[in-house]
Amino acid sequence: MKTCVIIPSYNEEKEIFKLVSAIIKQGLVVLVIDDGSQDNTSKFAQQAGALVIKNKTNEGKGASLAKGFKYALENNFDAVITMDGDGQHSPNDVPLFLKVASYSSSVILVGNRMQKTKNMPIMRLLTNKFMSWLISLVAKQKIADTQCGFRLIKKEALSKIDFSTTKYETESEILIKSSRLGFKIESVPITTIYRGEKSQINPFIDTLRFLKYIIREIWTTKH
Repeated sequence: MKTCVIIPSYNEEKEIFKLVSAIIKQGLVVLVIDDGSQDNTSKFAQQAGALVIKNKTNEGKGASLAKGFKYALENNFDAVITMDGDGQHSPNDVPLFLKVASYSSSVILVGNRMQKTKNMPIMRLLTNKFMSWLISLVAKQKIADTQCGFRLIKKEALSKIDFSTTKYETESEILIKSSRLGFKIESVPITTIYRGEKSQINPFIDTLRFLKYIIREIWTTKH
């Protein structure tokens, strides 16, 4: 399975070299989308062996993912793996995604951090549980950790999703629209590393944006 690892990043110079290097050693193509970083994210990613697309301004995680998906489709990749650039996703879990994808009929594999939540900040844990319940309800299939950005997505889904969002809610849009297209989503247990990093998600603005998107999707379904 020809696979491209896509890493949307914003000011991640501390972790990006180590992360890219570990994935490159596995023989995979890595594409870093530098979302308007003001540090050396692009430079260090390229030094580690990644292909880099640099946004002139901060366009949002969803917009960066969309650019990565477009690249993967144009270059005939069978699947993409998406990872965050802050070091919270372990490159050691990448082979598990590839192994499961090789025999599973599921079109999307989503990392599941909910089996080991000891080190997860309590607010993040509660938010993840609520969001996962809500999105699973809308998607009409059980997804244990809908907020996890560590995923494998096969080209069958990528080629059919028409994105309407550009920020963090894009990850929810992928799950909901893939479900409506009849694609099966499967959870894969992963190790997530928490070291006190400050989340780039704005609790108020991004939650409102997410709820607005969910309401729009529910309304669209009923009409």
